Amino acid sequence: MIELIRVPDIGTGEGEVIELFVKVGDRIEAEQSLLTLESDKASMEIPAPKAGVIKSLAVKLGDRLKEGDDLLELEIEDDAVVSAEPEVEAKVEPTAAPAAPAPALPSVAEVAAENVIEEIHVPDIGSSGKARVIELLVAVGDQITEDQSLLTLESDKASMEIPSPVNGEVVEVLVRLDAEVGMGDLIFKVKVAQTVSQATPAAAEQPAAVAPSIPKPSAAVSVAPVTAPAPEKRKTTAVHAGPAVRKLAREFGVDLGLVTATGPHQRLVKEDIHAYVQKALSKQSSGATEQGSGIPPIPEVDFARFGDIEEVPMTRLQQIGALNLHRSWLNVPHVTQFESADMTDLEAFRVSQKAVAEKAGVKLTILPFLLKACAHLLKEMPDFNSSLAPSGKALIRKKYVHLGFAVDTPDGLLVPVIRDVDQKSLLQLSAEAAELADKARNKKLKAEDMQGACFTISSLGHIGGTGFTPIVNAPEVAILGVSRATMQPVWNGASFDPRLMLPLSLSYDHRVINGAAAAHFTRRLSEILAEIRSLLL
Repeated sequence: MIELIRVPDIGTGEGEVIELFVKVGDRIEAEQSLLTLESDKASMEIPAPKAGVIKSLAVKLGDRLKEGDDLLELEIEDDAVVSAEPEVEAKVEPTAAPAAPAPALPSVAEVAAENVIEEIHVPDIGSSGKARVIELLVAVGDQITEDQSLLTLESDKASMEIPSPVNGEVVEVLVRLDAEVGMGDLIFKVKVAQTVSQATPAAAEQPAAVAPSIPKPSAAVSVAPVTAPAPEKRKTTAVHAGPAVRKLAREFGVDLGLVTATGPHQRLVKEDIHAYVQKALSKQSSGATEQGSGIPPIPEVDFARFGDIEEVPMTRLQQIGALNLHRSWLNVPHVTQFESADMTDLEAFRVSQKAVAEKAGVKLTILPFLLKACAHLLKEMPDFNSSLAPSGKALIRKKYVHLGFAVDTPDGLLVPVIRDVDQKSLLQLSAEAAELADKARNKKLKAEDMQGACFTISSLGHIGGTGFTPIVNAPEVAILGVSRATMQPVWNGASFDPRLMLPLSLSYDHRVINGAAAAHFTRRLSEILAEIRSLLL
């Protein structure tokens, strides 16, 4: 059954589509996020009300949507659970902010002569839920106006800015970054100048702030008062960014107030975060050694003094790749172990199976044999199929065997991932590797096609070389480099025999893998490749 899915009640009138998470043909589950809408004060993810397969999309990036607008056509499976009402996790509902009991009404003369300290509480953020403070936009001593954003809260599905209900001066900040707050929590104290024309206490009649509702209800928490530090050279205006962008910024430790926005309506996009991080890494200033690795910057050179030059911009893929490689090189203590494998018998077997492979519609290269041998070793030596836990005090061992292989494209290096290598035949691996490599070169790889690898193989055999030191693709702990196989004389105890020798280079994270384990891995790999039939034992 085909069902038309429309925009549910989002409470803010309308919002702009700033992210699309699905496409035609995707199978989705109930409550899976479909897209992100952003209004002036909040961004929210719209979940799917039902499970099914997307048959058509009626929206695109930049569209402005309101309640009732068409989103997509969904093919509902017979056994799908139908919900009565679509539920929006970021529904915006105006409500009165909790307020302290109204003080006694002062006389007109007293009002004219006094300033009143107004307490600002977290308004209704939905079902008594809690959210994390990700930005403080004002500090003690700041003059604020009604509806000016004070801080930004974020839940799993939405981020929202809490506006001020009054005009005045901030005299106390009672919330800190990363604290979790709920409806009614005291967050600021503001000195409000009363005038003769005011006949009722401001504390009793201020309008409530409007904010999206947040899932995961829990009891409100008390927050110890702290004084927020004044931000350095950051924006004084509100920062507009979706949850995905804010999450990326947190992973890199980036203050969004310092990033220049290039998206529509001064909205931050992911590319802005990448550009900021790359600029920070390559910053050539005297203060660079205080912020990073302590390495003196490379001096800037005016190359035009020596002759004609041309500045060629790097592609976005090259920029992201450079950033990831730099991060891995700085964070992982690299060591490389070298070995050679006798491929003579394996190559003879590969050539003998050429007709069988052609009949199956694939080309049998050396890559499937390397994938199969490495998958076997990852199960035999599980530390190589692990990642270092964030605490640095444990290993996360993986029960699955997904292998990445590097593909050189005109725009830069890509690493598609083949899943469950240990459960697939050589012909299956040949077909899947060829398909992924073709997608990589034609810019058709999806994000999920490059995620989840346990170990990576980088082969330069089609180009040449006798060895190299590949960079570990963190958070993996090892990567295998393969160079060109050549015929070499090998001593058999009585004479030299011509043997086809394949150079292997294993780079590894020395925090997880020691030298003896690495040498054992390359020796075992050499043995398996020399006698591939041993995998059948």
